[in-house]
This record gives sequence, structure tokens and C-alpha cells, in this order.
Amino acid sequence: MTAARIRRPGVLVSLEVDAGTVQRGDQLMIGGQAFTVQDMTTIARGAKRLEFATGESFTMRPTTILWAARRIDPRLSRWNRPRR
Repeated sequence: MTAARIRRPGVLVSLEVDAGTVQRGDQLMIGGQAFTVQDMTTIARGAKRLEFATGESFTMRPTTILWAARRIDPRLSRWNRPRR
């Protein structure tokens, strides 16, 4: 099984991401199509070049905001951690 096919546990949540918060594995909505981020490279002035699983690339500037779907494990969320 390839890494793209392995499902992580958790739930899928939607959130806004920018160049500073995007992560590998995020599914970004661009032009009504979903693209899964496979790799990222930081480039000049806080921008990132995103490589998608389809082989396409996208340059995300620090001011670009997109909707993303991210799989998180609610058991590990910051709200469920024991208080100190």
C-alpha cells in the first residue's frame, strides 16, 4: 500500500490555511477541485511551493488563504488533554 492510501485515524475537519499553516496531507480546494499536498518547499518572502499527489504544483503566497480538509485525531486534540 502506498503512503497516499494509508488512512490515518480521526475525523476530517475543514479549516482555512495560509502559507504558514498548510501541512502535508491537507486536501486543498482550488477552483472547485480537491488537491492533496504531497510535498512543500519554502521559497522567498514566506511563500511555499506545494507539490500535489497529481504531480501539479502551486505557489502559495503568505497572503493566500484557501479552504482545506485535514484529518485530525480528536483524542489528541488540545481540548481533551488533561489539565496541569
